[in-house]
Amino acid sequence: MIDDGTELLTIGELARTTGLTVRTIRYWSDEGVLTPVTRSAGGYRLYDAESVARLELIRTLRELGLGLDAVRRVLADETTVAQVAAAHVSALDAQISSLKVTRAVLSTVARRGSTAEEMTLMNKLARLSAAERRRIVEEFLAEVFDGLDTADPDIRTRLRFHTAHLPDDPTPEQVDAWVELAELIQDPDFRTLMRAMVEFNAADRGPEVPAGTSLWFMSRLIQLAGEALRAGTAPDSPAADGVLRGLLGDADRAAVLDRLTAAANVRVARYRELSAVLNGLEPAAGHEREFAWVVAALRAHPDR
Repeated sequence: MIDDGTELLTIGELARTTGLTVRTIRYWSDEGVLTPVTRSAGGYRLYDAESVARLELIRTLRELGLGLDAVRRVLADETTVAQVAAAHVSALDAQISSLKVTRAVLSTVARRGSTAEEMTLMNKLARLSAAERRRIVEEFLAEVFDGLDTADPDIRTRLRFHTAHLPDDPTPEQVDAWVELAELIQDPDFRTLMRAMVEFNAADRGPEVPAGTSLWFMSRLIQLAGEALRAGTAPDSPAADGVLRGLLGDADRAAVLDRLTAAANVRVARYRELSAVLNGLEPAAGHEREFAWVVAALRAHPDR
């Protein structure tokens, strides 16, 4: 403290009082956010009690992540602390969202043991804009349904729901799911598989058939196969042939077998699982046992 009755503090004394380093205080002074009250005869910077309070405010704002420009504007009364805080919250939200994406990508890379090229692709997919993600989904749907006007419209609706857009504030798991789903729906082999499923539907459905009939058929299949499983009916038994007749009537069993084999594909099942994560839902039951029973029954009883 200067011994001239003014109770001014040297920069060293200010550092000891506040717990900050001399280097930090000197830097903030050089940047114009902590102006010395005066200088000593020897040219040393001197500060007063108000400087201590100002320094505490500067430290708090800096610890909260504000830049020196924002600190300078608060101290100059060009803006309020509340206004700066609100703007900083928005910036932090964006940063947190970006960090979630980064974490999800790195977690996926670590889990998969990905190469540098694969990591680059995943990072690109994760950081696509909403418009770019929508374009990928629309291209997928267009290729799957192109020219298949008689396909059940409920199938298109469900596929569009399954490829839901990444939420504005996604969890790391949702980012991870989106990256894998985006890779999947851009895979030519997967698109061919999904189109084959829709072609099966369109081939035996006339324009007069109500929407949702395909979904009703799958529900009926799961119900009857479940009852057969609970009753212990073997797929190759005569009773199983009766179940198939009740389910399919005179339909071409070979065509139904092809359709169910495609629908039970593990990649289709994974597609459903990923869509559930994206939509924030519990994964729907896959009914693997019911589908497997019907497939086995169709193979054991191929004739109508």
